[in-house]
This record gives sequence, C-alpha cells and structure tokens, in this order.
Amino acid sequence: MGNLLRKPDGTHGRVHAITPQNAGWTYVGFSLYRLAPGEGAAEATGDREAMLVLVEGKAEIEAAGQALGELGSRMDVFSGERPHAVYVPAGAAWSARATTPLTLAVCTAPGEGARPVTVIRPDEIEAVTRGRGTNTRHIHPIAMEERDVADRLLVTEVFTPQGHWSSYPPHRHDEDDYPRMTYLEETYYHRLNPASGFGLQRVFTEDGSLDETMALADGDVVLVPRGHHPCAAPYGVEMYYLNVMAGPRRAWRFANHPDFDWIAKRDAS
Repeated sequence: MGNLLRKPDGTHGRVHAITPQNAGWTYVGFSLYRLAPGEGAAEATGDREAMLVLVEGKAEIEAAGQALGELGSRMDVFSGERPHAVYVPAGAAWSARATTPLTLAVCTAPGEGARPVTVIRPDEIEAVTRGRGTNTRHIHPIAMEERDVADRLLVTEVFTPQGHWSSYPPHRHDEDDYPRMTYLEETYYHRLNPASGFGLQRVFTEDGSLDETMALADGDVVLVPRGHHPCAAPYGVEMYYLNVMAGPRRAWRFANHPDFDWIAKRDAS
C-alpha cells in the first residue's frame, strides 16, 4: 500500500476525506472540517457509525433529529483541555454549525445502528500519562473499549511533548487473533506546535514488506494499514494526534516489536 501520508486538501471546508475505498482497506473512515463562524457541515451516516470530535472551537450540533445545543470549549488543541465528542449511530444524520472558528473531526466505521446518540463531555474523559523519560506522553481516551459507546470505533487523543517519542516501543495490531492481538486499521491526524515544525512517523513490518518513514507537517494524516508505527516530535515541537481505530472486534490488543519489547517490560517494572 502506498500513499500513507495524506496532506490536507486546502485550509477551509472539508480538508480531509479518507474512506475505506481511497485508503484501500475495510473499516476506518476519517474526515476533517475547518469552518468559519456561521458555516456548517452535515452528513448522513448510512451504514457507518460516526464519532464527532470537536478538536478546536464550538458548534451547534444536531444528531438523529436531536438538537444537542452548543458544544465545544477547547479553543486551542495544545491547551491541554479535553474535547467534546458526539457519537452518532448508523442510519442517522448529523449537522454542525460553527459558532467560532471550528476544527471538527469525523471518525467513522461500520455500525449496526442500534445505539443512541451520546454526548461525551470533557469531564467524562480521563487524562492519562503513559511511558517514562522521553517516552512520556499524555492521553485523552475519548472512546476506547472501556467506554461502551460504539460498535467498532476506538478514538483517542495523544499529546507528545517536544523531544519525545510516541506509539513507542513500536507495536502492531494487524492480526485477528483475540485475545493475543486484534486487527485494527488506524489513522493519525497530526497537529504540531509551532505549526511550522515537523514530526516523524515510521510505518513498517517485521519482514520489510512495508517500510515508510514520513516527515509530517501540521494537519497531515498518516494511514496505518498494518505493521509498527512509532512517531517522534523533535526538540522545540509539540505533537498532537487524534487516533481512529476500527476492525472486526472493538478491542485494542497489540504486540510490541520483539527487538524493543524489553523497553515495555523494563518500564512496567
């Protein structure tokens, strides 16, 4: 699979539109809207469920005919605040009207349509710190498996301080062999502070059949169809990413790269 690094299509409107068809896989979809106050976006979910994440800004949200009011409180993704999110089941529609400058992520996966619309508020999202030393990063698990809110979607935010590594030690989740491992496709939506900075991400398999190292710019998306996928923030640059994962089972089970598993074992002791 080529073209793992996806650049935004402009700076306004729907700037990312990743579908299973154009990604070359089965489960994960990811769109991103950047809207000015008064502008709107709307989609029907069809046979897919959706998680709307208000990355930055505020909007009036409607989902499945329910007016949810104005949501969003985080105006700068690097403020450390947690976001608002809205789950929309398959077979429904949603709309958002920006009341401030808005960055809205739309995460999708195949859905059954039986779940209710659910608003996830910042105070319902735990703030977690993971790793040690320059492998320390900060997590907002918006909708991981502990929150029974979706059929297949898993959604989380990660903040990587300057000079640190993330999604490290290298790990993979590309086999449907539960409970040892789950098959999960994954997207990374990256933001950088300052926006003029860069980050790095490598996607690679142990047999070398896939091995791509990418220089990231602010607003890029990286696709992870299989293999290991660590990333790094240079000194002087903070990195944020929004992860979307989905597969046949809504569970995150992974295996560390055998050459680096000693790091995870050491840090767990």
